[in-house]
Amino acid sequence: MKKHFPEILAPAGSLEKLKVAVLYGANAVYVGGQKFGLRTAADNFTLDELKEGVLFAHQRQAKVYVVLNSFLHDKDLAEIPDFIKFLSEIRVDAVIVSDLGVVKTVASLTNIPIHISTQASTLNVEAAKFWKSVGATRIVLGREVSVKEAGLIKREAQIEVEMFIHGSMCMAYSGNCVISNFTQGRDSNRGGCAHSCRFEYSLDLGLDSMEKKKAYFMSSKDLEGLRILPDFISEEIDSLKIEGRMKSHLYAGTMSKVYSEALSFYQENGHFLSEDLMSWEMELKKVSHRTYTQASLVKPAGPDSIFNERENSSDSEWQMVGKVLEASPKTGIVLEVRNAFNQGDTIEILPFNGKAVSIVANEITDIMMKPLSRTKPSTLIKLPFVDGVERWQLARQKV
Repeated sequence: MKKHFPEILAPAGSLEKLKVAVLYGANAVYVGGQKFGLRTAADNFTLDELKEGVLFAHQRQAKVYVVLNSFLHDKDLAEIPDFIKFLSEIRVDAVIVSDLGVVKTVASLTNIPIHISTQASTLNVEAAKFWKSVGATRIVLGREVSVKEAGLIKREAQIEVEMFIHGSMCMAYSGNCVISNFTQGRDSNRGGCAHSCRFEYSLDLGLDSMEKKKAYFMSSKDLEGLRILPDFISEEIDSLKIEGRMKSHLYAGTMSKVYSEALSFYQENGHFLSEDLMSWEMELKKVSHRTYTQASLVKPAGPDSIFNERENSSDSEWQMVGKVLEASPKTGIVLEVRNAFNQGDTIEILPFNGKAVSIVANEITDIMMKPLSRTKPSTLIKLPFVDGVERWQLARQKV
């Protein structure tokens, strides 16, 4: 019997990040418009950008899901029909919804597939059956569900299921949190989360002031489920979601590349018995992250999933230094610089497939061929051509 393999669903906080994720192997991306989503601090998409992004993805056999997962009041709901009709016209592949009123509105106006957001806290078979009965085609399960429980929900409810496999975790139940409402007047369920759980708090453990201490007791480690990819496959999970619409281009590209390569390897070989597994894990550590955990994917998350320390950059963290705009033996490598680097520095080009290409930047010039000893952000520079480097690939450097 042919195995069922999940899609890799990557975050895209901007049009450029959408293109990065798709080029690095994501089967689908999720994006937000200017309204109705839970990441108002992300760049998000204008109507023209949504149209361009859908066209770009579809030309490369990738899907685009649009988040409408904020909880809306009547005045918000009155504004959403025109946007839904626009999404239908540009042929988005699904909308991600939390609010039952939005579900009903989408179903009454279009045939766009409806995915129920993790914000709806779907954790059991009966809830999944209910959402299916009102028109949902997929459930993005709450992070409290294990892979085995997710497989049961799919089989019993006969509906597609999506699970988070990587990224930041929330200490609240499926993200239903009001801490930032109280601390900063920002509604986390309407797109204004201030990530108050990441702050340092003072714990008063008794009357004695000596018992007071400071702690990050509400901050969670980051999710990383690479090694249990075979479990997702055996339970026939439909989509593996990477958190992070507000994270960097390098994050979007690295995560899309690692998880798509790992899934492709398993498809071809039926196992993970490869040195590539260690390589993929090293790649996951090259982006900004907290200590990794499998959270509730195998067993319920416990005290060891708390990230009770100050946020610091890891020694293994790398930053994006540029994007390749052109690459050929004739022109060399034309790089759009995002973060400065010096002559003689070692940088890496992250290919769409395979190992990173290491370059020692001994020869740097501007586009007029004037030698440079240090690059500047938002400028174009040239490097000698190296085999394996292509347009749109990302360049990175160890911090």
